[in-house]
Amino acid sequence: MNRNLHLTLYHTLYHKHARRALAILLLASLLVFFITPVQAQEEPAPGAPLVLTLDVSGMITAGTKAHIQRAVEEANARNADALVLLLDTPGGLVDATLDIISSLSASEVPVITFVTPQGAIAASAGAFILLGGHVTAMSPGTTTGAAMPVTLSPDEEGTQVADDKTVLFLAGHIRSIAETNGRPGDIAERFVTENLTLSSREALELGVADYIEPNLTALLETIHGTRVELHGETMTLNTRNARVEGLERSLTERITHLISNPQITFVLLLVGVYGLIIGLNNPATFVPEVLGAICLVLALFGLGMFEINLFAVIMIVLGIGLLVAEALTPTYGVLGTGGVLSLVVGIIYLPVEPLVTSRWLVQFRLMAIGVGVVSSIFLVILLAGIARLRKLPARQGSNEFAQAIGTVTDDLNPEGYILVQGELWRAISIDHTPLSKGTQVRVVERNQMVCQVKPVDADESGPPGPSPAVK
Repeated sequence: MNRNLHLTLYHTLYHKHARRALAILLLASLLVFFITPVQAQEEPAPGAPLVLTLDVSGMITAGTKAHIQRAVEEANARNADALVLLLDTPGGLVDATLDIISSLSASEVPVITFVTPQGAIAASAGAFILLGGHVTAMSPGTTTGAAMPVTLSPDEEGTQVADDKTVLFLAGHIRSIAETNGRPGDIAERFVTENLTLSSREALELGVADYIEPNLTALLETIHGTRVELHGETMTLNTRNARVEGLERSLTERITHLISNPQITFVLLLVGVYGLIIGLNNPATFVPEVLGAICLVLALFGLGMFEINLFAVIMIVLGIGLLVAEALTPTYGVLGTGGVLSLVVGIIYLPVEPLVTSRWLVQFRLMAIGVGVVSSIFLVILLAGIARLRKLPARQGSNEFAQAIGTVTDDLNPEGYILVQGELWRAISIDHTPLSKGTQVRVVERNQMVCQVKPVDADESGPPGPSPAVK
């Protein structure tokens, strides 16, 4: 079998399916980015106290940190009467959480952390943020706690408790946060060491929550006149009949929130790599390589926003390298299989974030397995296509390109080059007539490494005369 023909058909199949995969991944990324709930804002009442609010929902990321930092700065600049964080989060990134706590501690405006609506949670990293407020509140039916640091494990359970150093550090830190704001440090410490979880009623009884209120309006009415300590000074909250303004994420914060999520970061990484592969194999297309480069830059930027495992990074790079090698030099699945396995192992152990929940880590592991399954199916489809090609009769000798249509890529005067069946061949005009670049030609026969051709429009003029000798 002619190897050049098989390589050409292989790349044709590869590019067809790769383009579909790239489109699906891009669509999924866009959906995740744009499907974001927008909080309705109440109509402000002129002259009333000013209370700023923001939603802290979903995973705590670098985007969440940027949003809260901007909210604190705006509350300070506008001399707001209070800043309210509406919490409903299962946890998130360690560095982002610690930076958020620092921002809340430096705020010149009282910060109220409120776990709401009913059924919401402030778990893991969310428990740290809850305790970082000057006033804490919870709606009925909400919970907080469960801040024991976890990590992925190779066993069937999927997760295990993080190392003692991490546990001791986070336990001491959450105790310090709680005691600084006048809350029981021993209870806060048990969030980390014992994975303690408290309902809203239990949190109120143990002093973790200051109030239980069904909604923000009721909370602002209840806390009006409450005295709080802020940077060594006592101040009285003025929140009755306040004008409430919700602070939405800016475009930059939305993008940061998106790409700092480890799952989205890895999707961007795959889209970037495959985009570059497709672009490099289809010169002058520009779109795949440009999109691939953008996604790759965003992915690398996102990788710098959370803790990662060096071993996992090495495995991912190795997996991508093997997949690229399989795409450029087909080995009938040998390199591709190794690439898929390396990629899956790398994804599973990529994030090292002890304040995300065990459930999130399990979901991340399932995502890695899903990527492996999809990649394997894709590889099987390509290998099946190659197997079918191997059953085709061999095409070689002088009739290999007989009657095939090609395009002149270098002026034939009378010799030059043509592109035929995806390959570049030296060619000569059969009657020594000069043919310009771009002319469609038909291959009459091949003599060793030179094709003898005639213009396609000459087909109607009858059969050509004797073929001249090839130089």
